[in-house]
Amino acid sequence: MKLYFSPGACSLASHIALCEAGTKFELVKTALQTHTLADGTDYYQITAKGQVPLLELDDGSRLSEGPVILQYIADHAPASGLAPAAGTTERYRVMEWLNFITSEIHKGYSPLFNPKMPAEAKEIFVARLQDKYKLVDARLEGNDYLMGKQFSVADAYLFTVTNWAPGIGVDLTGFKNLQAFNARMKARPAVQDALKSEGLMK
Repeated sequence: MKLYFSPGACSLASHIALCEAGTKFELVKTALQTHTLADGTDYYQITAKGQVPLLELDDGSRLSEGPVILQYIADHAPASGLAPAAGTTERYRVMEWLNFITSEIHKGYSPLFNPKMPAEAKEIFVARLQDKYKLVDARLEGNDYLMGKQFSVADAYLFTVTNWAPGIGVDLTGFKNLQAFNARMKARPAVQDALKSEGLMK
C-alpha cells in the first residue's frame, strides 16, 4: 500500500491507523501548496481531487476520503480491533463519530486556515467549534476513547484534527476530558511513530 500524505494534515489519521494495524505501507509526501510530489510529479495526475489522504492499494486502485480509508484499514486488519465488525451497532457508532468529526469538526477548521477570513468571522467559527467540542468532551467523561475503553479509527481522526487547535487560535484548554484524551493518544506508540515519520515529533 501507499499512503499519500502531507505532514500534519488530516492524512495523519490514516497514517496512525496504518501504524496501529501493523500494515506494511509506503509513505508518499505531497506538497499541498503546489500539489506536487517530491519528484515533481503533478499530484492532480494521481487524483483529480488533489487532496490527502489517498490510499493506493496493492492492485493499483486508489481510495480517497479519510473516513472511508480509515474503515478500509480497520477492515483489512480485523485483529487490530480498530473498528467493530461491519453490521454491528458498535460499528455504526464508529461511523457516526467519523461522520460527526468530518462534517462538524474537520470542516469547521477550514475557514480558520483562510488568511483572508476577517477576524470577526473567525470568532464565530471558533465558537462553533468549541460548541462541537462540548459534545466530544461530554462523551469522553469517564471514557478513554470515543467508544469507551477501546481505541478506534475515530480516535485517530479526532486526535488529528484537534491537533490543529493550538496553532490556529482555538482555545480548548477548558475541556479537561479532551485534554486527557490528547495526552493518552500521544502516549500510544503507533501515534508516536506516525508523528515522528511526519517530522512532527522528535
